[in-house]
Amino acid sequence: MRRSHDALTISILDILSKSNEPLETKEIELILKNVTRTKILYRLNNLRGESLIKGKQVGSGKGTWIWWKKEAFK
Repeated sequence: MRRSHDALTISILDILSKSNEPLETKEIELILKNVTRTKILYRLNNLRGESLIKGKQVGSGKGTWIWWKKEAFK
């Protein structure tokens, strides 16, 4: 069941849809000033769970995540 999205979630979707390449979480943080990393990661993981975006952890342990729009590599 899909739920309505808040302004932050919509902003994240907009950033990823306009990007021509995958973005690291840190790059999204820099664009979304005054929003905590925790909130951004929470929204990104929810969007990934809803299959609206794709993401992958690169590196070991608590490595970097990269995120991209669902239709990026078709």
